[in-house]
Amino acid sequence: MSFIIELWNFLKARKKYWLLPIILVLFLFGGLIVLTQGTAIAPFIYTIF
Repeated sequence: MSFIIELWNFLKARKKYWLLPIILVLFLFGGLIVLTQGTAIAPFIYTIF
């Protein structure tokens, strides 16, 4: 949890708010891949990339 707080403090201090949507999308795709690993949905996710 401290990583998220440290990342937020970095973004806030350096005024890099435009990175926040990119980071959120990457976390969502990563979570989606981890949760669907080994299921029937996996081949469809891999075609996105």
